[in-house]
Amino acid sequence: MKNILFENIQIGLSSKPFIIAEMSGNHNQSLDRALKIVEAAAASGAHALKIQTYTADTMTLNLDNPGFQINDDTSLWNGQNLYNLYQQAYTPWEWHKPIFDRAKELGMIAFSTPFDETAVDFLEELEVPLYKIASFENTDLQLIKKVAATGKPMIVSTGMATLSELDELVRTAKEAGCKDLVLLKCTSTYPATPENTNILTIPHMKQLFDDVQIGLSDHTLGIGVAVASVALGATVIEKHFTLNRADGGVDAAFSMEPAEMKSLVEETERAWLAMGKVTYGPTEKEKASLKFRRSIYAARDIEIGEILTKENIRIVRPGNGLKPKYYEQLLGKKVKCSIKKGEPFNFDFI
Repeated sequence: MKNILFENIQIGLSSKPFIIAEMSGNHNQSLDRALKIVEAAAASGAHALKIQTYTADTMTLNLDNPGFQINDDTSLWNGQNLYNLYQQAYTPWEWHKPIFDRAKELGMIAFSTPFDETAVDFLEELEVPLYKIASFENTDLQLIKKVAATGKPMIVSTGMATLSELDELVRTAKEAGCKDLVLLKCTSTYPATPENTNILTIPHMKQLFDDVQIGLSDHTLGIGVAVASVALGATVIEKHFTLNRADGGVDAAFSMEPAEMKSLVEETERAWLAMGKVTYGPTEKEKASLKFRRSIYAARDIEIGEILTKENIRIVRPGNGLKPKYYEQLLGKKVKCSIKKGEPFNFDFI
């Protein structure tokens, strides 16, 4: 996979995972809270802050028809009308600049998910450096073309997409001008469960789309799934973020708190460092430990002409004598010199 630059940060297997804190609707319609979320994300070590750009009117129709109601006992939003839900969750467009400015001041990359073409035009005015496409929009080829035409990097969540839909998405984006693309393995349930996340798809996606980066948009609780995904090749991790789940909000139930985000940043970097390369034998750091391996030593004083037995030679630490594999070869041999207890064995003794 080719590396990608998000502003001055390199994305790829040779770089530590890129961590995105997704604010979504966790601002609870307070700009002050939104800015505090930005500050907490930066303090936690996240590399980017993402919001969403839409209004209720750009997302859906203001209708009470059955199709516009959420009727799912397993949903966090069961019983809600889509229009009213998006009114609660949307980030006012006049807040975008102060949110982006605060993120940049704190050293984070700030960007957004547009949900229609007017949102792309608005974000272009704010000069966002990259774009995210949500899972539910990954088949909206008109939106994908519009974003790709900006020439900026694109991150696309792949939730629910079939393989043919992903192929169509990638081809459409590239043909429309996108040169740098990241696909995020995603399970579009809120929250998602580990057993429904299927992160073994990540290396398979790497094989199928070898010129894009692969990451994870993670809706599970905790950090285990995200850390495991790094070992499978994920280079970008996106998690929803809030100040405190107890404060409530449309996405609070599956969002990370600051201490968890800090742990995510640290542990995904550890996982990335641990991957290293395929290697056998002692590493440079391990060479000093070779002396603590077991080897063959005289277990007591041995006289000239004495026969070697299990009583007078033993396999012990440290590793300055012959390797243990020679032990049986030595048994029954006659020594040609006297040997003191604690001397490391070598073949010159027999």
